[in-house]
Amino acid sequence: MDAIDEGILRCVSVNARSTYAEIGDIVGLSPSAAKRRLDRLVADGVVAGFTALINTEVLGWTAEAYVEVYCTGNPTPATLRRELEAIPEVIEACTVSGAADALVYLRAADIPHLERAIQRLRECRVIDRTESRIVLSRLINRPRT
Repeated sequence: MDAIDEGILRCVSVNARSTYAEIGDIVGLSPSAAKRRLDRLVADGVVAGFTALINTEVLGWTAEAYVEVYCTGNPTPATLRRELEAIPEVIEACTVSGAADALVYLRAADIPHLERAIQRLRECRVIDRTESRIVLSRLINRPRT
């Protein structure tokens, strides 16, 4: 991994749909050389995939909840992640210390939509139970950098 690879990663992190010409302009390569480098980063597993980030606020998804997840057995984080990825309302998820195994942040259009999303969480084969906290108001919401 060199400075060119790092530049390519920065570029596709900001916009996964960047063209090879745009990537090449940023890192000083021809479009074909940029494609070869990005293909190598994908083949080496450095780039695990490309995704669309959905702006849930534009969709009007204003209902929010934090859900503590308690697993059955001892699933690996990768197994739990695969289960959670299938639920589009899951915005963030992390394993945590303490009694719960994971903490999940959900967004939905309204409370009935949120309830359906929580029910889908509970139906995951590795999840035993959940405890939900509905967000009433945001006191601080600093942008991440």
